[in-house]
Amino acid sequence: MELLRENVLEVLGNVMEPDLKKDIVSANLIENLKIEEGAISLRVLVSNPALHARRRMQEAVEFNLKNKFGKELQVTCEVAALDSEARAEQVQRKILPEVKHVIAVASGKGGVGKSTVTANLAGGLAKAGYRVGIVDADIYGPSMPTMFDVVDQRPTMLDIDGTPKINPVISYGIKILSIGFFTEQDNAVVWRGPMASKALTQMFTDAYWGALDYLLIDLPPGTGDIHLSLVQNVPLDGAVVVSTPQEVALADARKGVNMFRLESINVPVIGIVENMAWFTPAELPDNKYYIFGRDGAKNLAHGMGVPFLGQLPLVQGVREAGDVGRPAVFQENTPISEAFDELVRTFVKHVDALKS
Repeated sequence: MELLRENVLEVLGNVMEPDLKKDIVSANLIENLKIEEGAISLRVLVSNPALHARRRMQEAVEFNLKNKFGKELQVTCEVAALDSEARAEQVQRKILPEVKHVIAVASGKGGVGKSTVTANLAGGLAKAGYRVGIVDADIYGPSMPTMFDVVDQRPTMLDIDGTPKINPVISYGIKILSIGFFTEQDNAVVWRGPMASKALTQMFTDAYWGALDYLLIDLPPGTGDIHLSLVQNVPLDGAVVVSTPQEVALADARKGVNMFRLESINVPVIGIVENMAWFTPAELPDNKYYIFGRDGAKNLAHGMGVPFLGQLPLVQGVREAGDVGRPAVFQENTPISEAFDELVRTFVKHVDALKS
C-alpha cells in the first residue's frame, strides 16, 4: 500500500477508542498527522488518561501502520487525554443520558466515613423526593449492600431495545449497584487496575439506570489509577470530598481536591464535608468533645477556596444504623438525621449553582 494520506487514514480507521466504542478517525481523535518519506508522526486523543490506556493506543497505532506500510516505517505517535469539554461531549451521548447529576464522593484516605456519608446523602435526597441511584465503586471495600440491607440480593437483567442491561437492586427507593453484588462477601477482591476499571465502567455502560435526579458514586479511597479511569469515562458533574478534622486526613483530602482540579480531569468540587467533627455523649447532651481536632476540614475548605458543606458529629447510632441496613437519615427527628437533612439541603443548593 502506498504511503498516502487517504491510505494512512484508512488504516487508522481500524484502530478503536475502547471507551468511546468508535474508531479514532470517525471520532476525530487524530491531530497533527504528518507523512514524510518512510515516516509518520501524529497525535491521538483518548478518553482515558491512565498510562496503561495511552500505551495501548500507541501500540495499536504503531502495529497497524507498520503492518500495512512495512516494519521499517518510523512511527512517532503521541497520545494525550481529551480535554474535559471534548470528553463530556463524546461520553455524554452514550452514558447515563437520563441522569441529571452524576456526583462522585471521594476521600483522600480510608476510614473517614465516606461511604456512610454517601449512603445518608442518598437517603436524604430520596427522602426529599429526588430520584436517586448509587454506584458503589469502592472496589476493595464495598459497603453499600450492608448499609442498605441487600447483601443477599443480586441484580437482575432487563431487555432494553434488544440489548441486555443490568437492573440495579432497589432499597428505600434508591437504585444500587455495587461490586459487592458480583463477588463473594468473604473473599478478597484481587484485581489489577485495568480489570478493576473495566468492571466499574460496566456498571455505567451496561446498566439501565433510567431517569434519575442524582447518581452518587462512592469512590475508593485515595487518588489512584482507578480514579483517573473512572472520572475520565463517566460524565461527572461534580465531586464531594469527605474528611475528618485530623491533620493526617486533611493532607489526603487536599490531594483529593487537587486531583479533581487536574487539567486532564477538571471536575468541579462541590464542597468538603467534615465528618466526625465532634463527639457528644448521650449523658452529656450539651458537651462537645473534639476528638480529632476542631474545624480542620472547614478551615481546609476556606483555604482552598472550596465550598464547605457542613459538619457531622461522631454518633454511635450512625454506625449502628449502617450495620443493620437502615441509614441514620431515615430516623425520625433525631439530631443526626437533622444534620444529614441540612447537609442534603446545602448539597442540592451547591449542585444547582453549578448549572447556573
